[in-house]
Amino acid sequence: MTLPPYADLLGITREPEEGAPVLAMPFGADVVGRPGFVHGGALAGLLEMAAIVALKHALEADGRAEARIKPINVTVDFMRGGREKVTRAQGHVSRLGTRVANVEAIAWQDDRDRPVAAARLNFLLVDF
Repeated sequence: MTLPPYADLLGITREPEEGAPVLAMPFGADVVGRPGFVHGGALAGLLEMAAIVALKHALEADGRAEARIKPINVTVDFMRGGREKVTRAQGHVSRLGTRVANVEAIAWQDDRDRPVAAARLNFLLVDF
């Protein structure tokens, strides 16, 4: 599975992981907000990419790899400032229906149990 072009713009890469893939976004000039911190839009983009990858992973496991996904709603909670280090994110599909999917994603830096941001996303699923 390839990442969307927006992921390339943010420098996002996939890391090997059991289950839904973990995405990593390095700190750099492309994602800086205020000096020394990751821009909130870059964090939101990372969370959206993690949710999309997790949903595609779940659809492949369900035998629906060709389904198109369309975002309906995105809600992001910013919990603390992301500092000058690699930020990782992973999505989790909480509901995979025939027409709608609900996905949660978290982003962290040093400790997965101390997220810097979290998101809840709803997607419309269109089967061919």
